[in-house]
Amino acid sequence: MKRIVIFASGSGSNAENLIKFFHNRDNASVIQVLTNNPRAKVLDRCKKLKISTLAFNKIAFTETEDVLNILKASQPDLIVLAGFLWKFPEHILNEFPNKVINVHPALLPSYGGKGMYGMHVHRAVVANNETKTGITIHYVNEHYDEGAVIFQAKCDVAASDSAEDVAAKIHELEMTHFPKVVEKLLNEQ
Repeated sequence: MKRIVIFASGSGSNAENLIKFFHNRDNASVIQVLTNNPRAKVLDRCKKLKISTLAFNKIAFTETEDVLNILKASQPDLIVLAGFLWKFPEHILNEFPNKVINVHPALLPSYGGKGMYGMHVHRAVVANNETKTGITIHYVNEHYDEGAVIFQAKCDVAASDSAEDVAAKIHELEMTHFPKVVEKLLNEQ
């Protein structure tokens, strides 16, 4: 049984989708969700789904080995960032090489980097009159949104689309593709 640990900072819709996708599967399961936001809605979702959670602060994540030790104890086969907003520290990446992935709400390398997340991305896509956007699932390295691309899915952006319209299209792509890509990666290990 493959073990998945999710990191999330916000509402947790991608985390919930992954938890439900792997519920009652015999190949993998989500064993824990970690968050840097003690008020994140993902904690409420996990409570309802009976998934173990832990909130941590910046010191525990970047300056000590507290979060690293939690991960070592959990022995995840894959660490999945689902709306997690902090840059992942090198000491954790070094301990879990090619085992940390992220979903980004744009077609990288466009609209990536520090500060480019959620509605910031969708507003930029609309402001630049893009005709296509999408999602990128990629490995995480020491730089924001620069790890090797695993998968991309595209959607059209209409001239009349608002940033909220684009967000809805991206959300649909994430719900459809993210769990399948995670499962494929686990099956290839």
